[in-house]
Amino acid sequence: MNNRLYGNLIFELSQPGRKGYSLPKNKFGQYTVPQELRREKDAELPECDEMTVVRHYTNHSGNNFGVDNGFYPLGSCTMKYNPAIDEEIAAMPEFTHLHPLQPAETVKGALEVYDGLRKALSEIAGLADFTLNPFAGAHGELTGLMVIRLYHESRGDKKRTKVIVPDSAHGTNPASAAVCGLDIVEVKSTADGVVDVEDLKGLLDDSVAAMMMTNPNTLGLFERNIPEIAKLVHECGGLMYYDGANLNPMLGACRPGDMGFDVMHINLHKTFSTPHGGGGPGCGPVGVRKGLEQFLPENSHSAHHAPVPELEKVSVGPYHGNFGVIMKAYAYILSLGKEYIKYVGPLATLNANYIKESLKDVYELPIAGLCKHEFVFNGLADKSTGITTMDVAKRLLDYGYHAPTIYFPLLFHESLMIEPTENESKETIDGFIKVMRKIAEEAKTEPELLKSAPHNTPIGRVDDVLAAKHPIVTYRQILADGE
Repeated sequence: MNNRLYGNLIFELSQPGRKGYSLPKNKFGQYTVPQELRREKDAELPECDEMTVVRHYTNHSGNNFGVDNGFYPLGSCTMKYNPAIDEEIAAMPEFTHLHPLQPAETVKGALEVYDGLRKALSEIAGLADFTLNPFAGAHGELTGLMVIRLYHESRGDKKRTKVIVPDSAHGTNPASAAVCGLDIVEVKSTADGVVDVEDLKGLLDDSVAAMMMTNPNTLGLFERNIPEIAKLVHECGGLMYYDGANLNPMLGACRPGDMGFDVMHINLHKTFSTPHGGGGPGCGPVGVRKGLEQFLPENSHSAHHAPVPELEKVSVGPYHGNFGVIMKAYAYILSLGKEYIKYVGPLATLNANYIKESLKDVYELPIAGLCKHEFVFNGLADKSTGITTMDVAKRLLDYGYHAPTIYFPLLFHESLMIEPTENESKETIDGFIKVMRKIAEEAKTEPELLKSAPHNTPIGRVDDVLAAKHPIVTYRQILADGE
C-alpha cells in the first residue's frame, strides 16, 4: 500500500489503551449480560484519540467525488445538482423526529407532503395516480409489473406471461420481469438505435402482458414510433410500461401518459434531486393511468382507493416509502414550479448535443442525429492508437473529472456514454470538451500515458478482475498478505 499517497489505515494509527471519549459515571447500577450474548474475546476495534480520528477521516473525505465538487457526466444515471435547500427542508426536525408508527392524526403535515408529491408527479407524468412506496427504481419496476400482472389476473386473463423488452434496455428491465415470474422476450433495435417495429409485430400475441420501454432510450434517442408501438401492444391486449430512468429530458417537453403508457416508475433520486452515489438513497414511485388505481399499493392513510391484498404494501412495515427522498423531491418541484420545470428537459438536451457535436470528429459517433439527454461514442475515432474506452476513462480522472459510464450499452464494443444535466454551465462543459480533445491527442502522441493512467489519484490503475474475484476487505487479511 502506498501510504504516502493514500494515508494509513485507521488500524495502523491505533495505540493500545488510547481513547477518544470519556463517559460519565455510571448511575444505573451493574447489569450482567447473559453468557450466550457475550463475545468470546473483545472486538478488534482501532484505539485512537479524537483528533487522530477526525484528521484521518477528514483527509480521506478529500478523495470523495460528487456533484458538489466537480462535473459528473455519468451516462444513464442523471447525477444532477442537488440544491442545498432541499437537504435543509428534508432535515427539518418537524419531519425527521416523526416516528413511522405514529397515529395518522399526528402526522397530517407529512401526509400532506406525501399526497402533494403524488399529485405533482401525476400531473408531470400525465397519469391518474402514484404510489410512493417503492424504495428504488428497480423496486418500482417490480411493483409496476406486479400491478400489470394483477390487472390481467383480475380479468381472468392468466395466460399473459410475456414481457417484451428492447435489446437496448436497462438490465433491470428483464431482471424485474423475471423476479415477477414473467417471461422475457427481446425485441431488436434498428440500425439507427430505436425499436424495430417490424420485429415487434412478430412478437405480439395474446400471451403478452406488457412491453417495457425507456424513452428516450439508453442511447439517448427519442423513440419516435411510440404512438404506433403503443397502438400495436394495446390492440393485442397488453399494457405499456415506461421505465422512468430517463425522464429528466422529458420534463417540459412531453408526458409518458400522453404517449400511451399505462404504468411507469420514476427515479426520484435521478430526476428530482437526491443524487444517488454510493448506492442510495432512492425512491421509485409507480404511476398508473385511469382505471388501474385500485391495483396500486396503499399510498397513505388518506389514500383514495382500497388496494388489492396482494399489493397492500411493497415497502417494509406500515411505512410509506423513503420519506427523506420524498421531501427533497417535493421541495425541488415546488422550487422550480410550473414556470421553470419546463426548462429542465430542453436545457439537458441542449447540453448533450453541444458536447456530442463538439467531439464527434475525434470520437466515433455510431448513430448520428439529434440526441436527448445523453449520447454514446464508440471509443476514439482513430482506432490505430490502440487506446480503449477504459484508457480514456482512467485518464479523465487525472484531469479531475469523474469518468462517464463505459462499456454500456452493450450495442457497441467501446461504448462511452455521456450525460450532462441541465444545471451545467457552458464554461464547465467547454472545459470538459477541451480535456476530451486533449486526451484524443494524447492517444496519438503519448499512448502509454493513457494506458497507465490514472497518475494523479490516491490509487493507480488496479486489476479490476482480481479486485472483483479476490477482494481484500479486512485489516487482518491485509496484514496476512504482507501489504
